[in-house]
Amino acid sequence: MSRILVIGSSNTDMVIKTEKLPAPGETILGGTFLMNPGGKGANQAVAAARLGGKVTFITKRGNDLFGNQAVGLLMREGIDAQFIVKDLEFPSGVALITVDSHGENSIVVAPGSNGRLSEDDIPTSVFENTKFDILLLQLEIPIKTVEYSAVTASAQGIKVILNPAPASKLPDKLLQNTWLITPNETEAEAITGTEITDISSACRAAVLIQEKGVKNVIITLGEMGAYIKSAYFTGLVPGIKVTPVDTTAAGDVFNGALAVALSEEKDLQEAVIFANKAAAISVTRMGAQASAPYRSEVI
Repeated sequence: MSRILVIGSSNTDMVIKTEKLPAPGETILGGTFLMNPGGKGANQAVAAARLGGKVTFITKRGNDLFGNQAVGLLMREGIDAQFIVKDLEFPSGVALITVDSHGENSIVVAPGSNGRLSEDDIPTSVFENTKFDILLLQLEIPIKTVEYSAVTASAQGIKVILNPAPASKLPDKLLQNTWLITPNETEAEAITGTEITDISSACRAAVLIQEKGVKNVIITLGEMGAYIKSAYFTGLVPGIKVTPVDTTAAGDVFNGALAVALSEEKDLQEAVIFANKAAAISVTRMGAQASAPYRSEVI
């Protein structure tokens, strides 16, 4: 079984379904309200666990009902939660999500305790004494903690996958210790300054990212698929067309699935095909973690 360490955020998602997303200053009447476990880190951990990965998850949660529920749900998914830290001052993270009739979403996150996950909360022994194949990171925790985790894991021979979301400029040292990066169009533009409008511009952005020290680049392009730039394969892996219900966490499911496939020694092209299948299933369902498919549904 593949061994994957995920370090990142855990939130409670409060979701309202609406006909359309509100414009600035506009109030609209919504429909169904849902409260679901979320957060990019937790979403990716659950996706990887459901797809066959042996997952350890590190986050910082509040000393509150949301935090208690999140840990319980993660453990029910078979995820190792022993390194999750309790913050006695700040509340657990919360995300407010609006989803329109086309499945598109608008999200605002209050990080809470996620924003206080520090280097001191992550024991060095996690990297040194436990053999992980993959470290999966995102950017809903402090960038210094992300950089520390990547540098420490890379020094131990662990392959670091960085999902650079939300979009942000990244330190060179982080990129130099990243084995694979998985930005979408917006995130790739934030890293390179190159607007992604087609395959050619995705290729240019991928080259610029590699010049910053990242060995492998996958730029996700929505329903078009994913563009890969590596030493062994360069090109587009087409997406799978489905009718979306809710696109929340599609990228997280993609990254969780990708980590599992790569830890099972699939090549990048095979891994993206697997991840595309998992993400396509997820957008046909409501919710974040709830939308993540199980292994039997993908193969």
